[in-house]
This record gives sequence, structure tokens and C-alpha cells, in this order.
Amino acid sequence: MWLPFLALLVGVVVGTVIGLPVPAGYARYVAVGILAGLDAVLGAIRAETERKFDNRVFLSGFATNTLLAILLTYLADRLGVELYLAAIVAFGTRVFNNLAVIRRRLLVRE
Repeated sequence: MWLPFLALLVGVVVGTVIGLPVPAGYARYVAVGILAGLDAVLGAIRAETERKFDNRVFLSGFATNTLLAILLTYLADRLGVELYLAAIVAFGTRVFNNLAVIRRRLLVRE
């Protein structure tokens, strides 16, 4: 159960230590991709707390959500629309909802 938290923490630490610069033109894509990936990871943690975790669902959701969010951001940039904001709001809402459920489940453990 603690493995996803540990993997998330290791990923954040490694990303912070390496400090890979992102060109300004790609900042939207990276931000939306990271948020979609974070949503998938927190969804997996939530599923684990509910005893419903399925590795295939997690991997397919991680890849699909991340790629779709990046592709929609690219398409919106080509059309001159700020559609990436919708992805940020949607994934941000899901991140906070998943965190709320995880917190409740951890606090009410029997």
C-alpha cells in the first residue's frame, strides 16, 4: 500500500535533483502531462485503498490520459484556443477528489 507513495516521492525527489529545464514552448504540454500522470497515480492509490486496484487499468489509464491531455493541448494550440485550461481544471479537480478519498480512508482504517 505504501509503495505508490514511495514511488511518487522518489519521482519528485529525482525530478527536483536533476532539474531538467523545460523550454517555454513546451511548458503547457509538460504541465498537463504531469497533472494527468499525477491524477492516474492518485487514482491508483485510491483504488488500492478500496481494494479495487488493477495494474492493466492503471497502466492504460496513465498512458491514455497523459497522451490525450497532451494531444488536446497541442490541437488547442494549433487552433489558438486555451483548451489546456479545461484539462488543468478537470485533472486538478480529480486530484483533489482522490486525495480527499485517500485521506478519509486512511483516517478511518479499521
